Amino acid sequence: MSQRCFIALGANLGDPVATVKAAIVALRGLPQTEFIAASSLYCTAPVGLKHQPDFINAVVELIAVSPAPTLLESLFDIEARFGRRRSVRNAPRTLDLDLLLYGDAVSHDPQLILPHPRLHERAFVLAPLAEIAPQLVIPGRGAVADLLLRCAGQQIEKLLAQAA
Repeated sequence: MSQRCFIALGANLGDPVATVKAAIVALRGLPQTEFIAASSLYCTAPVGLKHQPDFINAVVELIAVSPAPTLLESLFDIEARFGRRRSVRNAPRTLDLDLLLYGDAVSHDPQLILPHPRLHERAFVLAPLAEIAPQLVIPGRGAVADLLLRCAGQQIEKLLAQAA
């Protein structure tokens, strides 16, 4: 059965604008998925480790036929192709792909928590998500538009009208 999925993209090493655009192209080519939309690109300050470059962020909507763990593995494969190394949490990275939502699935599995555990707290996820799915409701959290209002103090700048 197909599921409506949302994936967050972020990068702050190398040429992050080019990386996020190229990652969106890679997501368009994922097997067993239908590409629906990509948000604009956004520039945001890093969360956690502060002494690093700003991030470029976006969100993509897909319809996926493959199960969530399989989709997550595909995202890890794309990250690896872009040179992603998992080291310190919130460290600078060439590419970060997070599975935000997989339909209405709720999972507490340590390998795949759905909805993404911090998406409701972060403007860099909520702003692009609200752009492509303004009526979306996050299971257990509420409407994207309402959640974004709670993040009003977080600095975020829209860069490009269309990511790819």
